Amino acid sequence: MSFTAEECEYLASQPLARLATCSTDGQPDVVPVSFEFDGARFWVGGPGTSVLATRKFRNVVAGNQEVALVIDDMVSFEPFIARGIRIYGRAGQPVDRVGLVGPGTYMPIDPTVSWSWNMEGVPVGDSWYESRRTDHARV
Repeated sequence: MSFTAEECEYLASQPLARLATCSTDGQPDVVPVSFEFDGARFWVGGPGTSVLATRKFRNVVAGNQEVALVIDDMVSFEPFIARGIRIYGRAGQPVDRVGLVGPGTYMPIDPTVSWSWNMEGVPVGDSWYESRRTDHARV
């Protein structure tokens, strides 16, 4: 399965995500990132060689390729309207490509499982939003 048209539209509308990686000694690390979604995989990174020195790239290059990515936003606090997509995936080795912020080094992330909630953007009811789980085929 893949992302629905509604989920893809939401992903295209959001400028930031939070990416979680893990170091070789088990220390989790979460950072805000700009991201690109090409319809199959996610890309994070940017221009220059300094991107390779970032913790997120070091963690993946060291072999910790399991990552989590969260894209969410608050539409409103009154009424309370939240929506988002959480993705578990596998990061690949960095590649040089032209991406969202220009030519540079980018990390591909292939989604394995995702959960989305409230793509419709409606106020929360008596219970929290029900999520939609999708198992993604490996690229």
